[in-house]
Amino acid sequence: MLRDKLTGMTDFDAESYLAQLTTRPGVYQMFDDSGELLYVGKAKNLKNRVTSYFRASGLSAKTMALVARIADIEVTVTTTERDALLLEHNLIKQYRPPYNILLKDDKSYPYIYLSSEDRWPRLSFHRGIKRRKGEYFGPYPSAGAVRSTLHLMQKVFKVRQCRDSYFRNRSRPCLQYQIGRCSGPCVGLVSDEAYQEQLDKTVLFLNGRSQDLLTRLADDMESAAAELEYEKAADIRDQISQLQNVQATQNIEGSRGDLDLMAVFTEHGHACVQVLFVREARVLGSRSYYPQIRLDESPEAILEAFLPQFYLSGRQQIPQEIVTSHTMADGALLEEALGAESGRKVVIKDKVRDARSRWLQMAEQNAQNNLRSFLAGKQTMAGRLESLRRALELENIPTRMECFDISHSSGEATVASCVVFDANGARKSDYRKFNIKDIAAGDDYAAMQQALERRYKRLANGEGQLPDILFIDGGKGQVSQARQVLATYDISSVKVVGVAKGTTRKAGFETLVDADSGAEMRLRGDHPGLHLIQQIRDEAHRFAISGHRGQRAKARKQSLLEDIPGVGAKRRRELLRHFGSAKAIENASVEELSKIKGISDSVARTIYDHLHTVND
Repeated sequence: MLRDKLTGMTDFDAESYLAQLTTRPGVYQMFDDSGELLYVGKAKNLKNRVTSYFRASGLSAKTMALVARIADIEVTVTTTERDALLLEHNLIKQYRPPYNILLKDDKSYPYIYLSSEDRWPRLSFHRGIKRRKGEYFGPYPSAGAVRSTLHLMQKVFKVRQCRDSYFRNRSRPCLQYQIGRCSGPCVGLVSDEAYQEQLDKTVLFLNGRSQDLLTRLADDMESAAAELEYEKAADIRDQISQLQNVQATQNIEGSRGDLDLMAVFTEHGHACVQVLFVREARVLGSRSYYPQIRLDESPEAILEAFLPQFYLSGRQQIPQEIVTSHTMADGALLEEALGAESGRKVVIKDKVRDARSRWLQMAEQNAQNNLRSFLAGKQTMAGRLESLRRALELENIPTRMECFDISHSSGEATVASCVVFDANGARKSDYRKFNIKDIAAGDDYAAMQQALERRYKRLANGEGQLPDILFIDGGKGQVSQARQVLATYDISSVKVVGVAKGTTRKAGFETLVDADSGAEMRLRGDHPGLHLIQQIRDEAHRFAISGHRGQRAKARKQSLLEDIPGVGAKRRRELLRHFGSAKAIENASVEELSKIKGISDSVARTIYDHLHTVND
């Protein structure tokens, strides 16, 4: 690959740069003046594609915002357009540029695994790299879909699903055999031939050959009845009935195939891509994705960006056929790239009929419904933030809020929590817990001061982002502590608000305390801004309690004797041997303690004073 690079630009001269740009295929990368990668794109003709960003008219506001930030462009020339597509995918995956459409969920999908090297093969759940020998069925859209299918296999075919270590150490049948969900191969209750027959039927079902399986089962039922094996015939009849019920819910009549269907729906600057998974004509389920988009992208462009990230990551099985809701200009190029990756021909269609058309309509309807539900959640958050802005008389809508709370049990294991919310709701990656030390037991003011100092000392030093609003779970005393801490670090941009429980201590009767004026405010119980404050306060309370319980459990696992000066392992052993428990030692007098071998009067007094100081 050849590489052209333009460096050292502070004021990007697009005209001179475009004049020397190559017309060959390749990838272009756009950077801002700090060197941050803004956008990665591919082109069949680099000169034409990059020039389109700098035309005098016809650009959307978002694209113009991108162009205004460009200080440098790097291009990498490739041999073919397919190479450009693969390079673009790798760069997006590595650098995740803010103006590209990004697929955030890259978790691999689960499969059903059938071992092949065991005498009695086992069905099991599998996710990740396929290292073991055997057959893999899927992928399934979720772990729940796999477990539901495995549960059905237990009831219908009775192939073992227990772990090998459990299987090898059985001397009698387990509960699964007793309730009719395993044939008992661990203790020889089924022959090799009968077990293999159930395996063959399982594979037929998992491969989607349900009609072939039903035909085979019907023949077996007739044969069993003809040989007067009525119990066996009844079991097969039950299998047929269960499989027919499953088949009826799959809506597969009139079609066979191994395909994914992708529908995209856009609204209000957001997009939802709905993926419907069909394997061997069975609908395995679906999943919704909400790719991050920063430019005014069309549904076609979203699909063109989404497909390579979805399939070329190595995590997804590439089906033989992909059906899309919109026609993609690069459809043929994507077919070629996916075919090369999978080693077989891949077809991408957008015009389908019969069952495929029904499936695509299902995916389109789900994409629309799911995006609108997603937007409704965002709009609810936006409405709450606007209500909060008005209630607190802020100039701008707050974009980041923090809330502190303290939790302890009579002063034991005091923990402070800090939770963070932004326009998208809880930002759990920014949550923090503070284990409070060296304060008087139960001193909530000192605990709050210590937590705030530890938090805002770091923020004042530039180790994080300051919030617009700091909520304190408490009244004027706690708010005063917060004001003093912020003043210590010369922080004046953060608005401090106390959230005090009302006299009834019920939700909806909270009193808000303004740290600047000391004024108290009560919002009506149905106020959207108050609902947001309650949500943030309750989350801080939950997080503090979870931290406190963890610290308390950890502390109580340690012996009360371990921290006593002058009492080592030998003396602890003698004490426990004589009294039997730490509680009995705690209840002993100085005289009783001094009677123990190796415990002098002074050591006995030290033990007594320590135990009774710690627990008073």
